[in-house]
Amino acid sequence: ELPPSEFMQVADSTWLVLSVVSNGREPPGCQATGVTKIARSVIAPLAEHHVSVLMLSTYQTDFILVRERDLPVVIHTLAGEFDIYKEEGGECVPVTSEDVSNGFLKPKPSASPMLHPVQSPQTRFCVLTVAPDTLPAIATMLIDVLFYSHSPPWDAATSSQDLDSITFFSFSLIEGYISIVMDAETQKRFPSDLLLTSSTGELWRMVRIGGQPLGFDECGIVAQIAEPLAAADISAYYISTFNFDHALVPEEGIAEVIQLLQQRQESGR
Repeated sequence: ELPPSEFMQVADSTWLVLSVVSNGREPPGCQATGVTKIARSVIAPLAEHHVSVLMLSTYQTDFILVRERDLPVVIHTLAGEFDIYKEEGGECVPVTSEDVSNGFLKPKPSASPMLHPVQSPQTRFCVLTVAPDTLPAIATMLIDVLFYSHSPPWDAATSSQDLDSITFFSFSLIEGYISIVMDAETQKRFPSDLLLTSSTGELWRMVRIGGQPLGFDECGIVAQIAEPLAAADISAYYISTFNFDHALVPEEGIAEVIQLLQQRQESGR
């Protein structure tokens, strides 16, 4: 419904959403398996079959977006380990690989994916949710943060250096469930009794993947980050955006995460 505009960039593909849950039948809003826990069983196999993904963590669950044209490869890759369902008329209907076998071609092996640099700003982030009926009470503050709090323009000259801070704000509204990621300083502008977080009130640190915009054709970026974190049993909150990928990890684990990712880069050279 959005009018065409020279100011709006649109990726040339349409995407489908995959949600991985422990028994395939959990209700909306449940806590799903998590990005690091599905690194080996879902994300890495898709990367090996050259499927590009966008990863989106929310307060309630995690989603993997795949291009619609890659669906046959996705089904064939995952059908051996997972029960796969599609939603039709609000009902979950089983899907088999035979349903999408027409035109399926086994991917050819290719070179190892590029290892992208990571940046770790000092900014501390909060992962929050808000009840939909209280959203009007913070609407003006959300608008102010979304449209009037500008980050400095991206500069390729500084892209290889760690940033002291980064302006990052994410708002997701999925099936009525709201997820917000904001830095700890921005959180202070909102009424504390309306924003809900975990009982521990933990803070998160970020690693941003990519020294320049990543594009949508490359695959394996999420796997390169998620697999070493999964092996170290470190949880992560992952957000792919139009230009970069972002992984948030618990603040107390940031030093270990940076070390793991640096080791990954050294071993890949």
